[in-house]
Amino acid sequence: MRLSGLKVKTVERIVVHVPFTPRCQVWNQREVWQWGISEVIRVTTNVRGLVGFGETLLHYTWGRVSEEAVQGVIGRNPAELLGDDRLGAGLQMALYDVVGKALEVPLYRLLNLPKVRDWCPISWWNIDMSPEAFAEEAKEAVAHGYTSYKIKARPWWDIYAQVEAISRVTPPSFKLDLDWNQMLLTAGNAGPVLSQLDRYGRVAIYESPIFQRDVEGNRHLRSLTTRPIALHFGEPPFPTVARDGVCDGFVVSGGIASILRQAALADAFEMPFWLQMVGTGLTTALSLHLGAVLKRAVWPAVNCLNNYADDLLKSAIEIVGGYARVPEGPGLGVEVDEEALTRYRMRPPYALPRPRLLLQVVWPQGFAMWYRDMQQCWDDFLAGNQPVQERGVRMETLADDGSKEWAELYQRLQRGPIRTKEDAHMA
Repeated sequence: MRLSGLKVKTVERIVVHVPFTPRCQVWNQREVWQWGISEVIRVTTNVRGLVGFGETLLHYTWGRVSEEAVQGVIGRNPAELLGDDRLGAGLQMALYDVVGKALEVPLYRLLNLPKVRDWCPISWWNIDMSPEAFAEEAKEAVAHGYTSYKIKARPWWDIYAQVEAISRVTPPSFKLDLDWNQMLLTAGNAGPVLSQLDRYGRVAIYESPIFQRDVEGNRHLRSLTTRPIALHFGEPPFPTVARDGVCDGFVVSGGIASILRQAALADAFEMPFWLQMVGTGLTTALSLHLGAVLKRAVWPAVNCLNNYADDLLKSAIEIVGGYARVPEGPGLGVEVDEEALTRYRMRPPYALPRPRLLLQVVWPQGFAMWYRDMQQCWDDFLAGNQPVQERGVRMETLADDGSKEWAELYQRLQRGPIRTKEDAHMA
């Protein structure tokens, strides 16, 4: 059809609470318990039956959809609005979807780049877990056709035990990418850790092992390790990265226009990247359309799709041998499961209370640290107050059992972390 008379008629917000898988729920509740809250945007047009869908993870995605953005697109031709990251994640996605459907072409055809692949690499992903839990997830990943697993490496877990546990239950070709979110702090800390991990053949990429702003430190790590080091695009600024050889590749995320700009710079310097676009099947589909045309998107995309018990789609995205098939239907090329939207629909306020959990980190040297939540734990470790990546370290989670003992310790932890002997059940 012609686009000249096409107009946006309505924009509907449908907030759903999509459950995590039971295994993921146990671990996600500590830190990303709100990632299951998704705002699905449904855009209708003046053409009967022509509808577009998009998705925003309200407590994670790069940009929420404002009411001003919604009102600003009503009555407008959606083809005139493509590429505007100010619209927010779900609305931008829905407009691309509806224009693709109007033209009867897949979304990737709207990006003005030649298609470079029909299947895009995709990774299984989890927040930090025990070695045993990671092993169970890895077995599930293999069963679902994945060959790559991106995990959160943390100084409160034994990363070597985690890699070994995963290795015991997966084929040698199954790859691991490790993300520290800068928690190794310095090149002096990170060098010995990465050297040890280099001995595991399945370890593929290291993400942000130390502070990204540490240009010299990251350059030094590159000289020590045989694996690529990846940083989130933008810190340090790209000219510094290109001039000083700070990293081997990137994490690329954000709105469509921002992703295209980052990808163009990465391509100019032949640097690979992960597409990091977190959400259910809708967001994963958009990631595949971008991956279809972005030449350097050769590292497995991080969509976190495996965390959800429902992808909100009528037909699952096909994954074979670690690659997901790019949808070829019009727009996003996937069909939304309207019954699922009804089943999971959420009433305001669109937020979940933080689970009341106490965290205990125990070291084999005979001492432990108690924290009231993950933020307090993060702050303490990023401040350099605790050992970095020791063998045998582990984290225990204690839910509120209603006891006076639990409540008293929780109140004490409001003043700061508490150090105890290893065998002390409560501080």
